[in-house]
Amino acid sequence: MDSYKNRGGDSEFTNQQSPAHPDSRTKGQSPSAVRHARFVSTGVGRSMDGDGASRGQPMLEKRPSHRERHFTAGEVVRDVIMGVSDGLTVPFALAAGLSGASAPSSLVLTAGLAEVAAGAISMGLGGYLAAQSEADHYKREMKREQEEIITVPDTEAAEIGEIMSQYGLEPHEYGPVIDGLRRNPQAWLEFMMRFELGLEKPDPKRALQSACTIALSYVIGGLVPLLPYMFISTAQNAMLTSVGVTLVALLFFGYIKGRFTGNRPFTSAVQTAIIGALASAAAYGMAKAVQAR
Repeated sequence: MDSYKNRGGDSEFTNQQSPAHPDSRTKGQSPSAVRHARFVSTGVGRSMDGDGASRGQPMLEKRPSHRERHFTAGEVVRDVIMGVSDGLTVPFALAAGLSGASAPSSLVLTAGLAEVAAGAISMGLGGYLAAQSEADHYKREMKREQEEIITVPDTEAAEIGEIMSQYGLEPHEYGPVIDGLRRNPQAWLEFMMRFELGLEKPDPKRALQSACTIALSYVIGGLVPLLPYMFISTAQNAMLTSVGVTLVALLFFGYIKGRFTGNRPFTSAVQTAIIGALASAAAYGMAKAVQAR
């Protein structure tokens, strides 16, 4: 018979009967039941109090919570990178070239703003057409794959096995997967599109979003090298300020780009700044060479 004792405020249960041997309690039970009985007998898995320690029982070791840190907005980041990088570089090179030709700040600013507007429209249309072409290609391939599933299902099922075998699965392991997909034609089609053709279903709004993202990013990047020309009347002085401001912007943009793309941020920052500096230096040098003639 069990009795309850209290020693100095600490409570504990004592058993006056000799406990049965663990094997005698689990005799005749299945192996899984035996493991469960031993698991419970240790006190592990019993209810815990609010701070995580079981009352009078062994405490489960806390494991640190796991947080997924994958970045899933790759298409948007790609559009932003494309727009900002071109926006920082092209107007910067144009302004440097016009400044090298001794053009007044007002002319450099007017030409720069015109280029930013034209470049944003051009880049936006390019992004729209690229995304639309990708969506059209996906539809064509999906229609072709759907016809193959209907007309030659055994061949397509064999292709599932080939795909699974590339991941180290044996026929007896992927056989149920094939049977399950054959019972669900839509899932079968999506599986073949993703794993056989390597195509992801595009977002229907992707084309318009891509166009707007690239165009807006181009405008934001393009205004940076032109800001000094809005406040400094002398083109040469404005160009020197523009060089400093744009290089800082290129370094910052390159650093952020490296963080998002998984590259070394400082290496990405230096590379981006070097590319922008080379483009502006080339434009400035060509303008000086033409002016010398």
